[in-house]
This record gives sequence, structure tokens and C-alpha cells, in this order.
Amino acid sequence: MGATRQPRLMQAAALTAMLGLVGCTTDRLTEPSQTATEQLLISTAVDHAVDQLNPMIPSGTKIFVDAQFFDMAPGDAALYSKYAIASVRDRLLRLGARLVDDRKTADMVAELRTGGQSIDHHDFLVGLPAIPVPIPLVGTMTTPKLALYERNRQTGIAKLAVTAYGQDGALTVSTGPTYGESDKTEWDLLLFFSWGRQDLLPEELRK
Repeated sequence: MGATRQPRLMQAAALTAMLGLVGCTTDRLTEPSQTATEQLLISTAVDHAVDQLNPMIPSGTKIFVDAQFFDMAPGDAALYSKYAIASVRDRLLRLGARLVDDRKTADMVAELRTGGQSIDHHDFLVGLPAIPVPIPLVGTMTTPKLALYERNRQTGIAKLAVTAYGQDGALTVSTGPTYGESDKTEWDLLLFFSWGRQDLLPEELRK
């Protein structure tokens, strides 16, 4: 009888230890559907793409910004259309343009378009990934990830372009597509050593 109980006690102890171990792995990263990091990856990539837009427009030119061809997917949280449009408007103002609300009074119409705003994610791991383990009467628990070496990289990508034409419909200037990229990369070594790099926040705000 005692010999039968001993393996059961050992199994119960092992299960309790496992539950205690995996219970430490649950981490609430964000309340909204996207983390602040994901939002900054996209908006920073947009900033970098906008900074490369350099339409040759004479200072003082009255411009009507036409965003009707700028893709706006209402169900896609990764597409920051209003931020990108406002950033282009800011860029035009900094180049000396005068923005007008009525295209009939404009010297030039500037059409905006986007070819991409999203995040690529690449994860390279030497070690054991997190593994879901079904446990009777409890549900599915996830074992902790054991990283001897891991490189986790997120890259924000944005593609923008501006085409401008006069009241006669003739082409005035076309920037062609410009590309912006942002980066957040983290490394883990031997479970205890971690470091990273990113261009999302100014130096004084980085932790």
C-alpha cells in the first residue's frame, strides 16, 4: 500500500511544481489590441518615409491635399492613415507650401498614396520554445521559454508617395515611392543576460 502511494505522491508533487513554474510565465503586455511598441514601430516608419518626401514645389504654392486614394482599411489597426496624411501635410508646410481647403483655389493638387504600413517579426531561438501543455481539470498551461540564445526583431515598414498636378491636370511633380523603416531588436543569452536596440524613443526615455 505504501509503495503504491509513494509514486502518486511524487506525481502530485511534480504536478504542483509544474503549476507553480508555469504560473510565473503569464505576462499581460497590453490592454488594447496593439502594444505601444507596435504602434510606435508603424508611426516611426511613417515618419522616416515622410522625411524622404521632397517634392520640388516653389515656396508659397497653394496646395490642396487629396487623400482619396490613400488606403484606409477600417478593420486594420496597423494602418495609421490619419497620422500618415497629417505627417505629409506637415512636411509640405515645412517645405514652404500653403495648404488650402478648396481645390478650386489651389495652384496645385497633391495626391497621397500608401503602399504599406505594417510590422515584420523575426524570432531566432536556440533553446526550448514555450509549449502549451494540457492538464486535466485545469486547462492548458504554457511552459516557460528557455532561451540559451534568442534574437527577437520587429521591423516597421512604411511606403508613401505624392503626385502633384496643376489645375489643368498636367503633372507637376511626382516623388515616386519612399520607404521608411523602424527597428526594435532584443537579445537574450544564457537565460540571464538581455540587451536591445531601438529607434522608437528618444535616448532620455529609453529604459
